[in-house]
Order: sequence, then structure tokens, then C-alpha cells
Amino acid sequence: MTVLETFGLGKRYRSGWALSDCTLAIPAGHIVALVGPNGAGKTTLLNCAVGLLRPSSGSVRVLGGLPAGSPGALERVAYVAQDAPLVGQLPTQEMITVARCLNPGFDVQNALRRLQSLEIPLRTRVAKLSGGQQAQLALTLALARHPELLILDEPIARLDPVARHDFMTQVVTAVAEDGLSVIFSSHVVSELERVADYLLLLSRGRVALAGPIDEVLAEHACLSGPADDVRSIANGFDVLDLAAGRRHARVLVRGGFASGQAPAGWESDDVGLEELILAYLRRSPLPSGAGDFTGGASSWQAS
Repeated sequence: MTVLETFGLGKRYRSGWALSDCTLAIPAGHIVALVGPNGAGKTTLLNCAVGLLRPSSGSVRVLGGLPAGSPGALERVAYVAQDAPLVGQLPTQEMITVARCLNPGFDVQNALRRLQSLEIPLRTRVAKLSGGQQAQLALTLALARHPELLILDEPIARLDPVARHDFMTQVVTAVAEDGLSVIFSSHVVSELERVADYLLLLSRGRVALAGPIDEVLAEHACLSGPADDVRSIANGFDVLDLAAGRRHARVLVRGGFASGQAPAGWESDDVGLEELILAYLRRSPLPSGAGDFTGGASSWQAS
């Protein structure tokens, strides 16, 4: 079953297209790292997936074919945004009451157990909680609905490292306990790398890379070798990123050789997730005169 599937999805604002011909299919059972530069269309995609936005073109479905935003989908999908809709003047316990009234099947005891384990006081007003506690409260309210798909849009962006780590731990625990699927949008790649097993990278409103992280990493390699031989690498491989000095070059490539065997005179190393993501985010057309690699670093794509 797919948890999120789009067909030619497009969303246009007055300033232009945030998504354009975006087609993807994410299978169930994964923690998906959704990454991309600002303006790539990540939030627009997620808002379309939960029915907060209506597409300008194409379609989006969740959980095996339910139209996004339909009553059946809303019952089975939970959403936590960076600015969670928490009422600052209410005590924590009253936020649970509000959530129970708004969501049929809301599991009050589940929410109370989670808050107790996190040592979040029930009688304290939400506005008095720390940023990490507010994020945990928003996550707790979402999980108490027992969703099949949990969508998280930058909920840890403003948290300190400890709070981010604790938040991600709760997500992983929920996945282990309830078997839900998660789509997690964040710029904090180090945290995503720790928990995610599926990568979805958007660029300019389209899918640039998607698949299980192990498989995606296996399709790429870092080649190290003589700088004066870089042109031969560019002619034989899909080059994503290049750092070259007078004598030595390091080139990140996609595919092109079997079993990790590097070309003669070059060494091959594995690629880390953060390095791979940064290479795709920096990717740009090959500039004129790119044959003159005399120092510094550049990012380019072989033509």
C-alpha cells in the first residue's frame, strides 16, 4: 500500500508554481525524510496531502487511494506543523479536552501516559511550557488519534539539540509501538539521518530523488583521483558535485560502475546521507570553461 501518491500534482500561487508535475508514490512502513531547499514545495506538498490546499492540477491520494482531505483520510492521517495550533492560555490538560472534542476516537489515556512519561505538567498553561515541551504536546495530541500516517512539517526547526533528539525518539517509539508511517520534513539532516529509512528530495517543485535510503546511497559514490583527469569522469558519469585542487579532485557521482569498482587511478568511497543531500541541493548546470579545474570547489552537472 502507498501512504502518499501524487499524479502530475501542481500548485500555483500568484508568484508562480510551487509544485509542477510532481509525481511520486511512497510505500507504507517507512519514516520518510522530506528534504529540499526553501521554496522547493515541501510544505505545499504536505498541505495538499492533508487537504489544507487544493491542487491547481493533478491529484493526491493517501493510504492506498483515499482522496487527500476526504473524511476517510482525515480520520487516519495526523499532521503536526512547525506552528502547532496550541492555545497558549489553556492548561495542558484542557488542550487534551479540546483535542478529544474535536477528534472522534481520541485516546485520552494514551495522551496522559505520554505526557506523564515526558514529565510535562498538566496544570501548566501551554504558553509557559518550553519549546520542546510544546512540540512534544503537539506530537502527543497527534499520536493519541492513532493515525496510520503521521505528517510532520518542520516541528523541530526551533528546538535545541536535546529537545530535537527527544522529539525524534518519541517518533521512533511511536513507529515501533503502532506501526504507523511517517513523512518528516526538516532541514536538520543529522536528525533525519538517525531515524529515516526513505528519502524524498524535492527541487523546484519536482521530485529530484526518491527511494529507500540504503538503495539511494548504494547508487552513488565519491571518487578521489587526479585533478587533471576530471574531464574523463565527467564524460563517463553523472557528476553531482566536485571539489578540485591543483592535483587532487573529489567527485560525487551517481551510478556507472559495478560493485563499487572505481575507474583506473581513482578510489571509491561510500557517500553519507547529508553529503548526498547537499550535493543535490547545490546541483547546477555545468558552467562554461569547466575544464579548467585549478582550485577551490564547485558544484556542477555533467552535460
